[in-house]
Amino acid sequence: MALKKELLDILACPKCKGPVLPDPDQSVLICAPCKLAYPVRDDIPVMLIDEAEPV
Repeated sequence: MALKKELLDILACPKCKGPVLPDPDQSVLICAPCKLAYPVRDDIPVMLIDEAEPV
């Protein structure tokens, strides 16, 4: 199941409060300014800075 547009519209990077965008396979949400990728597990975004990986 893909992430819904309504959810993506309200999600923000917890570090900089900027927008996050999904990668093509929607396995991570990417914050371009912070260069962090937040994982999506079982169609649930994990928006924790400690869980993010550098891009």
